[in-house]
Amino acid sequence: MSRQPASHQAPDARREDLPLSFDQLSALIGAIYQGPLDTVPWSGALVMLRDIMRANWATLILRPASADQPALVLRAGSQGPEVYHAAYSQFEMFSMDPFVGLPVDRVVTIDEMIDTSWMSGEFYETFLAPNDIRYIMGADMVTEGGADCRLRVTRPRDAVDFSAQDKALCQILLPHVRRAVTLHSRIERIETERLMYSTTMDRMLVGTVIFDEKGAIMRTNRIADEVLAEKDGIRISQGRLHAEFPAEDRKLQRLIKAALAQPGAAPVVPQPMSVTRVSGRASLGVLVRPVPPGEWPDDRHRPTAVAFIRDPGRKSQLSLEMVRHLFGLTGAEAALALLLANGYTLDEAAVELKIRKNTIRAHLRSIFAKTGVRRQTTLIHLLLNSVASIS
Repeated sequence: MSRQPASHQAPDARREDLPLSFDQLSALIGAIYQGPLDTVPWSGALVMLRDIMRANWATLILRPASADQPALVLRAGSQGPEVYHAAYSQFEMFSMDPFVGLPVDRVVTIDEMIDTSWMSGEFYETFLAPNDIRYIMGADMVTEGGADCRLRVTRPRDAVDFSAQDKALCQILLPHVRRAVTLHSRIERIETERLMYSTTMDRMLVGTVIFDEKGAIMRTNRIADEVLAEKDGIRISQGRLHAEFPAEDRKLQRLIKAALAQPGAAPVVPQPMSVTRVSGRASLGVLVRPVPPGEWPDDRHRPTAVAFIRDPGRKSQLSLEMVRHLFGLTGAEAALALLLANGYTLDEAAVELKIRKNTIRAHLRSIFAKTGVRRQTTLIHLLLNSVASIS
């Protein structure tokens, strides 16, 4: 059962009770909120906290180890910041650590929690003594989403125990750490969703080009990169999207300009256009539409419009196994269905699969019976619009 944040208020700490200046405190809190954006999350804040506390280690455990998930540990020691994952079975110290189950949202030291007999135990001898750790101060927190996280600061054997001032400083930092970890979780969730949608667009063979409020390109996906790299009818010039032929380029620029002007206004049905390929291949389909504004519509360099590019000549990436299981087809039937979806005729499919035309027709009749369709065009439409297309 997940723990809930403690309802008690943190003890008041006067400015003169803290072991640092106002500027240092401001910089430290700033580093905590900057933490989710650090290359090694919270590396700046942990290094600052380690130095201010005259500690040898400052550690933030974002996800304690359990039997079904690895620990996620961020720490700053003498060699600098580092992040690592460790499975419960590989990280014995989590199961042996006596400094656990702390009062939520309250800073304590290990000597306050248990007597010094812990220093003669296996945990100290195996894990702490080799790292020159004697004094431990820490707190357990619960984020807004109910996740546990832990802050730990340690000092070596030749140091002194943490003072009331040290504890007061950490107590002040706790709500900031908890909020920053919650922000990190939300950013991570948004990034995961973005990656999922981007991958889906890739598998559906749709290129996406995202524009900022001035029409400059902010980001493209893999399919758009491949289409634009060909410079066949559509290209990037000076950071902007252009069609090769002047008349089509003027229309494309009008569509982009209209989409940039639409956020916040009444929705308008986006107009598609065809882009002629210089090579003579099938024209590209392009659709430009606005991106709904966020809470800060005046924020610079935010996504404002997106262009979707579809190349009809690109082959489907349907999975043989997915099609087979989705429609109950045999391996041979699924192979034929994929060839038809990729534009092969029955005669061409027979040559490709090295089987007779009568056999091909028998497979097709069986496919029709299993999928409930009666025409090849309907079958192809069914395949290309099934979940198999995003597998």
